[in-house]
Amino acid sequence: MNFLHTVVAFVVALGILIVVHEYGHYLAARLCNIKVLRFSVGFGRPIATWRRGRDGTEWTIAAVPFGGYVKMLDEREGFVATQDLPRAFNRQNVWKRFLVVVAGPVFNFVFAVLVYAGLFMHGLPEVRPVIAQPPAGTLAAQAGFREGETLRAIDGKGVRTWGEVRWRVLEAALQHEVLSVVAVDEREHISVLTLDLRAVTDKEVEGDLLARLGLQLFRPTLAPVLGRLVAGSPAEHAGLAPGDRITRVNGVLVETWEDLVHVIRASPDKALRLDVLRGGATLRLEVRPEVVEANGEKFGRIGAAPYVPAAHADRMLVRVHYGPLESLLKAAGKTYDIAVFSLRMIGKMLLGEVSWRHLSGPVTIADFAGQSAQLGWIPYVNFLALISISLGVLNLLPIPLLDGGHLMYYTVEIIKGSPVSDRAMELGQRVGLTLLLVMMAFAFYNDLNRLLSG
Repeated sequence: MNFLHTVVAFVVALGILIVVHEYGHYLAARLCNIKVLRFSVGFGRPIATWRRGRDGTEWTIAAVPFGGYVKMLDEREGFVATQDLPRAFNRQNVWKRFLVVVAGPVFNFVFAVLVYAGLFMHGLPEVRPVIAQPPAGTLAAQAGFREGETLRAIDGKGVRTWGEVRWRVLEAALQHEVLSVVAVDEREHISVLTLDLRAVTDKEVEGDLLARLGLQLFRPTLAPVLGRLVAGSPAEHAGLAPGDRITRVNGVLVETWEDLVHVIRASPDKALRLDVLRGGATLRLEVRPEVVEANGEKFGRIGAAPYVPAAHADRMLVRVHYGPLESLLKAAGKTYDIAVFSLRMIGKMLLGEVSWRHLSGPVTIADFAGQSAQLGWIPYVNFLALISISLGVLNLLPIPLLDGGHLMYYTVEIIKGSPVSDRAMELGQRVGLTLLLVMMAFAFYNDLNRLLSG
């Protein structure tokens, strides 16, 4: 059932993102009065086809879902009737061709902006940026951060959630900046602290950067009581239920949630005997934590969240929501920041400053799609927005065969006043195909490596 859930979530995500991207090309072509012959979601053998519109455009769902295309009337691809020549793509001026090609990636960004704007207006429960005591010797400890402080601003820009803090620190670390952080303790005393990230290396950015810096989220002591369970998780299969209190694991007393997490993380794919207190009765259940790997480390996970009392939730959580205009502006800013960050990471990969193992293929993306869908509709649409931005950035790279490659040709044509020669385009296509195959090879290798390592 888990596998089927993942496949469905992945196919739905692909379908949505492909339609968004290709509809950008389609709409721009229609606005430029270019005749569209086919709009296809997927490649290969058509599963379903119907015709719509005054031009009888074929709308097709094909068998292979990894992509799609919009086929326009073009003399280079077949015979064009005399009366249709003015509507052929190759007959359009360079600015119209540029607009049609760039519209696909632009629609990916617009989709992400609309998703984020909708989430900002809906309002999201976010974790407050309250920090734990930094470990001795870390940059945060040296800067003077203390347990229980709430971070309020970074470099003069307010922060309301832990996610905003994480994102700002990660950006600053990549740029080797010095941050000015405003922190407020429980007595409302304000401190202005300096976090010097100039010595942080690009290798250190990989993984949990904030933990390395000593900036860790404050976690109030919780009882080992289960809250929500992930559907299809080891916890659910073991017969555990929300409200269960774990008293012992393999006969060893468990007093806090951290005790329980420590044992589970240390026991990947090992059977654990649990003494469970439920409704005044004690049950004996067995759970086998699934194996998860992150940053070269394997650990166990059962797919259960702790029960958080209302008092703790009020202190640690804040519901963030904004009005329509502010949501739109924040969504545009967030989309821009993620796109620029993605470009920086690609650049650092090319320069060898960041490992290529961060490049993900379809298997990893499908896994993320399934996991986010299991967590609910908000994480899933968040995932869609993030992948849409990645798709937009990828397609704008100046690699022949991608939209960015065509835009590169059109830019050269605008500068020199004539189209790029057929010979140059042919060489470009070969180079582009080689680059894409290399990227795909890395992505599939990383997927395979993750699968084999659990």
